[in-house]
Amino acid sequence: MEERINELEIRYMQQEQTIQELNEIVCRQEYILDRLQRDFAALKEQFLVISPSVSRDPDQEEPPPHY
Repeated sequence: MEERINELEIRYMQQEQTIQELNEIVCRQEYILDRLQRDFAALKEQFLVISPSVSRDPDQEEPPPHY
């Protein structure tokens, strides 16, 4: 009986270790996703500044400076 309890305790500790490792991985991925979303938003804003006619309707387009 004691051997079974020891085996269960070992399994429990291994599962706890695995859960901790998975939690760390998920936290890193969340950080990376947040950073990628910020980078994407910045790139999108830069794109809109550089090439507004590609992504906006002609009605929303500002006239060129020579008008």
